[in-house]
Amino acid sequence: MSNPESFIDEVTEEVRRDRLYAILKRWGWVAVLAILVLVGGAAWNEWRNAQARSSAEAFGTEILSALGSESEAARVAALGEITPASPEQTAILGMLEAVVTAETDDAAARTRLLELADAPEMPATYRHLALTKAMLAGGTGDAGRDALVLEELTAPGAPFRPLGLELQAVAALEAGDEATAITLLRLLSEDAEATEALRRRALQLIVALGASPEPA
Repeated sequence: MSNPESFIDEVTEEVRRDRLYAILKRWGWVAVLAILVLVGGAAWNEWRNAQARSSAEAFGTEILSALGSESEAARVAALGEITPASPEQTAILGMLEAVVTAETDDAAARTRLLELADAPEMPATYRHLALTKAMLAGGTGDAGRDALVLEELTAPGAPFRPLGLELQAVAALEAGDEATAITLLRLLSEDAEATEALRRRALQLIVALGASPEPA
C-alpha cells in the first residue's frame, strides 16, 4: 500500500507544483510590479526627504551669511537676494527682513509685514504671525483696518488669539472705551490658551483701571 500511496503523493505534489508555476507564469509580473512600486516609492521618499533637508540647510546657510553683513542696508540687500523654495521659507525670510528693517525704519518694517501677510499662498499661521507683529509695531496706520485685523486675530481658533485679545483691549483703551477693554481683559485672564504672563498682565491692567477681575 505504501508504493501506491507514495506514487499518489508524488503526483499530487507534481500537480500542485504545475499549478503554482502556471499561476506564477500568469500573475508573477504583478508581484514583480508591486515590489518595484514599493522599492521605487521608498527611494522616491528618501530622495524627496534628502532634497528637503538639503534645501533647508542651504536656506539656513544663506540667511546666516546675510545676517552677518555689517550694515542694516547690506543685511536687507543680502536677504533680498535669497530665493525661498516654499511659502514657509518666504514667510521666514519676510519676517527677518522686517526685523532688520525695523532697526532704522519702523514704518517700512510694518509695511513689509503687511505685504507678507497678504502674499498669495501664505500659510494662515504665518499670515497671523505677520499681522500680530505689525500690530505690535504700531498697526497699519488706519483705525478701521486695525479693527478688522484685530477681529481676524481674535477669531475662534486663531493661532495667536490671546495676544490678539490683549492688543484689542489696548486699542479699546486708546479709543477711550474702558468698559470694552475691561471685558476683553477679563476674557483674556480666563483664557486657557493664554500664557501665565498674559493672564497676569491682564489682571494687573484690570486692577490698574480700578475694576474687579470678576464681573459685577
